[in-house]
Amino acid sequence: MKVRTIVDQFEKLAPKQLAESWDPIGLQIGSLNANVNKMMITLDVRPEVVDEAIKRHVDFIFAHHPVMFHPAKNLDLSNPQNQMYANIIKHHITVYAAHTNLDSANHGMNDWLAQQVGLNHVSGLVPNHFDPDHYSMGRVGELKKSISVMDFAKKCKKIFNINGLRLISHHPDQVIKKVAILGGSGSEFYPQVLKKHADVYITGDVTYHTAHDMIASGLSVIDPGHHIECICIPKLAELFQKWNQEFNWNIEIVKTEINTEPFTFI
Repeated sequence: MKVRTIVDQFEKLAPKQLAESWDPIGLQIGSLNANVNKMMITLDVRPEVVDEAIKRHVDFIFAHHPVMFHPAKNLDLSNPQNQMYANIIKHHITVYAAHTNLDSANHGMNDWLAQQVGLNHVSGLVPNHFDPDHYSMGRVGELKKSISVMDFAKKCKKIFNINGLRLISHHPDQVIKKVAILGGSGSEFYPQVLKKHADVYITGDVTYHTAHDMIASGLSVIDPGHHIECICIPKLAELFQKWNQEFNWNIEIVKTEINTEPFTFI
């Protein structure tokens, strides 16, 4: 089975054109013509993930976050990032990333997150630049039952299986029902959340000054971090396994066992 065959099938779900202009998605390292026997799904491609792939004899890594977000300025192998690139190439591993195209895809990242928090009557949040009529980044929907901001924040801790999150709100006792969610770093889109009249916005990596602006606008925000996008690991594995059986790819599909969350709550 060729990498190209797998990628072509995936891009029917999440066309590359949906990706934001700054986003270096697609083939990262290797060749689309490479053979695939064992494929591993991961959120991030970090040195420990590559070591895992080597030990497990993986020849194709499918990631959400691009491994080459920033171009290499040199190939000095004392740099851990460069050494990781060298290890990938040395062991003939192909790496592909689907990032903001998966975020905007229907039945993709943000639909998975909306389902995870229990949203109903879901619609798009930020229309996609390529096809605003059919694709959007982020989702808006309603909870089955109304709940206070504080209780919903506590519930999100359990839903996302995290030890801590940041609540940005001057009204933690407010009873809410309409929720917007955008995986990753979505704080810049809070004006669109206000236009959708959502009571709470779930997104990661909110900065100090933006948090002040959100509070001033009367919006409550739950920041559970960026790593909640790890939901893509089981969801993508399930999707690829379905195609594996449907199209007789005869490849082995595994999920990374490495937790790439960089933050520890103490």
